[in-house]
Amino acid sequence: MSAEARLDELGLTLPEVPTPVASYVNCVRTGNLLFLSGGLPVENGAIVTGKVPDTISVESATAAAKNIILNRLAVIRQEIGSLDKVRRIVNLQGFVNSAPDFPDHPKVINGASDLLLEIFGEAGKHSRIALGAAALPLHAAVEISLVVEVE
Repeated sequence: MSAEARLDELGLTLPEVPTPVASYVNCVRTGNLLFLSGGLPVENGAIVTGKVPDTISVESATAAAKNIILNRLAVIRQEIGSLDKVRRIVNLQGFVNSAPDFPDHPKVINGASDLLLEIFGEAGKHSRIALGAAALPLHAAVEISLVVEVE
């Protein structure tokens, strides 16, 4: 099943592509690779903020990670026209705004990884890093960047 059809089947809609908040672009293409800048979770026009698990729960942060993937997929679709042109999700870098003693960054970033697998199947399998950070831009709870191979 195509990625675009899978999105429909899952009842997922991609948001508008966000405007960068600083001196960068959302995506750079070189050859068959897209390098996507870090995306933040935006719900109803506001950034999902908080420090996991002190001011935002692991479950809410995991949902925020899924939200970021939809945001990043919107960037990919804008760049190449269709998610069906994605050959493989190569790499995911996930950062969690976390309390100093919080060890479960992978659980939060699994929200993003699992959604990519659901949408792209085998092509959604990727290498990744899941790290805690003392702070993220705009106090975001999570930030995720991607490297994607395309046609």
